[in-house]
Amino acid sequence: MNKNIAIVGATGAVGTLVRELLVERNFPYGEIRFLASEKSAGKELEFDGRMVTVELLCPTAFDGIDIAIGSTPDDVAREFTPWAVQAGAVVVDESAAHRMLPEVPLVVPEVNPGAIAEHQGIIASPNCSTTQMVLAMKPIHDVSPIRRVVVTTYQATSGAGVQGSADLENGTRAALEEAEWEGGVFQHPIAFNVIPQIGSVQENGYTSEEMKMVLETRKIFADDAIEVCPTCVRVPVRNCHSESILLETDHPITPQQAREVFAAAPGIQVMDDPGDGIYPMPLNCDDLDDVFVGRIRRDLSCKNSLAFWCVSDNLRKGAATNAVQIAELLASSEFSKCRSSN
Repeated sequence: MNKNIAIVGATGAVGTLVRELLVERNFPYGEIRFLASEKSAGKELEFDGRMVTVELLCPTAFDGIDIAIGSTPDDVAREFTPWAVQAGAVVVDESAAHRMLPEVPLVVPEVNPGAIAEHQGIIASPNCSTTQMVLAMKPIHDVSPIRRVVVTTYQATSGAGVQGSADLENGTRAALEEAEWEGGVFQHPIAFNVIPQIGSVQENGYTSEEMKMVLETRKIFADDAIEVCPTCVRVPVRNCHSESILLETDHPITPQQAREVFAAAPGIQVMDDPGDGIYPMPLNCDDLDDVFVGRIRRDLSCKNSLAFWCVSDNLRKGAATNAVQIAELLASSEFSKCRSSN
C-alpha cells in the first residue's frame, strides 16, 4: 500500500539524501510533500523526474500524511512532531529530541525492528556513531552476549553539518597558505588537528555525544547491564565516521568466528586483509549504505574480548538510510500503525 510521505527539513544535507533514497529504493509513496522553514518554502526540488515545491512547515502541513521523516534540529523536532502525530502521521525523527523518551522506540532495523510495534506516533533514529556501532555489535551479541564495549570514534566534519565541512576545507586551505581562518563550528581549528571533544562536557567527565552512545546502546539492546566506555573525537576527514571497537563477551569468540558472523549479517561488509592493506577507510566507504568492519583480532589483554575497526557513512546509514529503512518497515510490515486507506 502506497503511503503519503512528508520530508521535514527536505532542503538540508540529510533531507536531500532522504529524497534521493526514496527514489533509489523504490519506496511505495503516494503523495510526496517537502516541508521546510519560511526561508526555503517556495523553492522547487527535483524528485523522481519532476519538480516539487517546498511547502511551509506548519500544523496543517501534515493533513493526509501517513509517514513524516524529520531531519531537523532538536528544537524544530519538538515543535513539529505533535502537529504530525495529531494529524495521524507516524514521525521518524532523526534528531535527539525524542530518543530517550521511554514511550519512543529507538530503532536500527537490522538490530531491533520489533521495537517499531511499540510506537505511539514517534520512532527515533539513533545518533550516527551509535547506529554503526550497534549494527556491528548485533551479530556478535547474538553469538555471545556483550558485557562491555570500549569505543573510540573518529568522526568526520560532515557530522557537524555544512559549516563543519566548510571549516575543514577553508581551514585547510588557509593553513597551507599560512593565512588566517576563523571557523564557526568547532572550538579549535580542525585542519591538521584532532579535537577530543564532541558536545558539551557532563558532570561525569564524558561529553554529551559520548553519553548518547552509552544510553542509546543500552536502550536499543534493551539491556542496561551493557557497559560502554566511549571517547568521541573529531578528525579532519570530510565524510564517514570510523570507530575502534573492543567488545567483551560472555564467552570467547575467535577472529575467524567473528568474520563469519559479520559476513552473514545484513548491512555489514567485511574488509579484513591487513597484510595486503585491505581494511575499511573513509575514502572507500563514502556514499555507501553498509557498515564496514576490518582489523578483526583478539584482545591481547582479555581472552573474552574482540577488537575491530568499523567505518560507515554517517550521512547515509548514520542518518538518512536508517530513517528510510524505518519508513519502509512502517509501509510494508505488520508493525505499521500508519493511517491506511484500507
